[in-house]
Amino acid sequence: MRTRTTTAVVAAGLLLAALTACGTETAGAEPATSPSLSEEELTGLPDTTPQQEAAFVAALDSIDKDIAHGDADKAVGRGRNQCRTIHDWPDDEAKQIDQAAQRFTSPKHPDARAPETAEKINAAAHAHLCPAF
Repeated sequence: MRTRTTTAVVAAGLLLAALTACGTETAGAEPATSPSLSEEELTGLPDTTPQQEAAFVAALDSIDKDIAHGDADKAVGRGRNQCRTIHDWPDDEAKQIDQAAQRFTSPKHPDARAPETAEKINAAAHAHLCPAF
């Protein structure tokens, strides 16, 4: 077991070294530049603060305590994923609401949320977790 682990670590190190060597520049060549995009812009998943997350969960609880159903971390994770939907379909609110309806299930709503509730969830995610989208 130890031999396999050591071999895997050495192989990974060699692969990393080879990949790094491929990126070396030739003398006199200008370095390649790429636009600097944040992880948020690339993935559609917002960076959130604890204050934003708490405000989001409070907003969900004000709609219906069953939405977060006592699991704030899960609710925030779903909210961040909802932000990806908002990011990916900015002009398709019907799609956003449909995804929120399906995403925020609970023991009392195992299949989906009502469209009216999903619309409020979508608005809460947008307002508290990803207002830049």
